[in-house]
Amino acid sequence: MISTENSLYQYLKTNNAYSEELTHCMEQTVEKLMTEQTSTNKPGMLLGKIQSGKTRAFIGIIGLAFDNDFDVTIVLTKNSNALAKQTYERLSSEFQEPIENDQLRVFDIMALPGNLKKYELSQKLAFVVKKEARNMERLQEALSETYPQLQERRVLFIDDEADFASVAYEHQRESNLVEMRKIASQIDWLRKSLSSSAYLQVTATPYSLYLQPDDMVIHEHKWFAPIRPAFTVLVPIHDKYVGGEMYFEASLEEGHMARYLFHEVKERELEALKKQDRRRVKADTVLTSGSVEGLRTAFVNFLVGACWRRWQAVRLGEKREKYSFIIHTERGKAAHEWQGYVVETMEAALRHLALEDGARFSALVKDAYWDMWRSMSTLDLPQPGVDEVVSDVREALLEEYVITSVVNSERDVDEMLDQTGQLQLRGPLNIFIGGQILDRGVTIRNLIGFYYGRNPKRFQQDTVLQHSRMYGARPLEDVAVTRFYTTQKIYEAMRTMHEFDRELRRAIEKGGQDQGVVFIEQSHEEIVPCSPNKLLLSDMVMLKPGKRLLPVGFQTGYKTHIEKTVKQIDAQVKALAGAAVKKHDGAGSYLVRVEDAKKVLALIHSTLVMEEGRRGIWKNMKRCLITCRS
Repeated sequence: MISTENSLYQYLKTNNAYSEELTHCMEQTVEKLMTEQTSTNKPGMLLGKIQSGKTRAFIGIIGLAFDNDFDVTIVLTKNSNALAKQTYERLSSEFQEPIENDQLRVFDIMALPGNLKKYELSQKLAFVVKKEARNMERLQEALSETYPQLQERRVLFIDDEADFASVAYEHQRESNLVEMRKIASQIDWLRKSLSSSAYLQVTATPYSLYLQPDDMVIHEHKWFAPIRPAFTVLVPIHDKYVGGEMYFEASLEEGHMARYLFHEVKERELEALKKQDRRRVKADTVLTSGSVEGLRTAFVNFLVGACWRRWQAVRLGEKREKYSFIIHTERGKAAHEWQGYVVETMEAALRHLALEDGARFSALVKDAYWDMWRSMSTLDLPQPGVDEVVSDVREALLEEYVITSVVNSERDVDEMLDQTGQLQLRGPLNIFIGGQILDRGVTIRNLIGFYYGRNPKRFQQDTVLQHSRMYGARPLEDVAVTRFYTTQKIYEAMRTMHEFDRELRRAIEKGGQDQGVVFIEQSHEEIVPCSPNKLLLSDMVMLKPGKRLLPVGFQTGYKTHIEKTVKQIDAQVKALAGAAVKKHDGAGSYLVRVEDAKKVLALIHSTLVMEEGRRGIWKNMKRCLITCRS
C-alpha cells in the first residue's frame, strides 16, 4: 500500500483542492507504478482528453511518488520550447513552498548546474527534458558522468504527450545491424543504467497503442517492436471541460447552445487561402467576395463575440478578458503569410466601413449579432442590445484592439510566450495564424474562434485531435460565443473521431478496449504504415451495440433518372423479404445474406447525390457488412 499522508502530496492536495475522482486516479497510478513492471515497451498509461487537466494529474502523481520512495522524476516533453518552458514553470509554481523549504528542486536539463552539492542532491529532483537529441545527451551526461550517484536512486519517467506507439529499429543492409531510433535508444540506455525506475506515458491519443500487432513486424527494412500499456488509468473529466460531447453530441439537441457552434466552410475557400491569389481575393471586394465568405463570417463573429463578453464583464463587475481566435489550415509559411494579409485586409476594410458607411458596417455586425444571440440567449445573463454591440465593435476597430500574429516557427513562439509559457495575448482581440506550431504544448487562453482546414487525403486521428484547440476548460459563457469553422468533410471526420475516442474510453472503463466496441480495419497492411505510431482513421470505423450507420446529407436524383432503379429496388426488397432466412421481428426487420444486402445498398446509392464530405458513409457500410459476414 502507498502512503498518502506525507508532506508533498498533502501540500498539493491542500493547494489544489483535488476532487475525489482525481485523487483516486493519482493514487491508483502511483500504486500501479510501484507494484507493476513498466518499461518503454510496456509503459503505464495515464489517459486523458485533449486539454483536460493531464498535467495537473501527473504533477499530483509526481508529489505522491516522491512521498513513496521515488527520488528523481524525469519529465519528457514534446520537442517544443513552449511546452518545455510551460512544464518547467508549472512544476516550479506547483511545488513553490517545498522548493523554498529545500525539499525539492526543479531543473530544465539544459540549465542544470555542474556543481550541485551533496545537500542539494539529497533533495527530491525533477528534470524537464525535451525529447530532442541535445536534451537527451545532456540528461545522459548528468546521470552517467556529472552525478552518477543518481543512478542508484529510484527514478520515475513521465513521457508527456506520448504518441509513439512503437520503437522503430532500422535494418542496416550493409552491416546487417539493427539500430534503434536515437531518442528511443537514449531513453532505453538511461533506464538500463538505473537501479530502479518506472515509466508512465501521458496522452490523450493512445489509439495506435491499443491497435498494435501482437508481435514485432518487419516493414520496408524497418522492424517495429509493439508497445502495449502495462496498465491504463483514466484522468477524470472535470466539470469545466468542453470537448467532443459539446461539438458532436449536444449539437444534435434542439435548443442547446451547441447547436449553433459549427459553421461550414466550403472546400473552394480553403483552396483560395492555400496560396496567394489576388484574382480571387481582392482588397476592394474582401467584404463581399464569396471566395472568403467563411473567413469573413468568422472574423466578424469573433469581433462580436469578444465585444459581447467584454460588455457582460463590465455589467457583472468582472475583469474584462482578452480573447483569441486561431486560423489553422496549412503547414506552409507562405500560406500563413497570405492568410495574414487577407485577415489584415479584412480588418482595414471593416475599419474604413465603420468610418465611411455606417449602414453597411451595421448590417455586417448585426448578422453576427443574431448569430451569437441564438446561443447566448440560452443563458440567464445580461445581454447587450444590437446597437451597443455595433458601437463596441466600431470602437475595437478604430482603436486597433485586433492584433494578428503569424506563428510558424519555434522562434516565433518563444518571442510570444508570457512568463507562464503560454502565448501572450497582446491586445483585447488576438488572432493567431499558423500550423503545427499551434498544436499541442501551446496553451492559448480564452479561445472563442477556431477556423480549421487541415484537409489531408487521410485523416490521422491522433494528429487531428491534437489540433482541436477548441477543446479544454471553458466557461459556458465563452462557449456561447465560440464558433468552429471547417468543411463538412472535416467536421464529419472529427465526429467519427469523437465517437471512436468516446467508445475506447468506455471500453477501458469496462476493462478492455474490445468489450462492446469493434474496430474495423480496411486491410492488415494499413495497421503498419510507414510511420508506425499513426493509424489512419480513414481506414477504420467504430461500432458499438446499437450503433447505426445511416446515409445523411443527400438529395435524390431526378425522378426520371432514378425511377427504373427505384422499381428494381422495390422488387428486390420484396423478393428478399419473401425468401428471408429469418422473418421480421415485429419491427419490420429481416435477416438476409450479406451479398444480397450489398446489392440493394449499391442500387440505393446510385439514386442519391451526396453532399460534399458525406460520401464515406457508403464505404463504411460496405466494410461493416464484410466484417459482419466474417
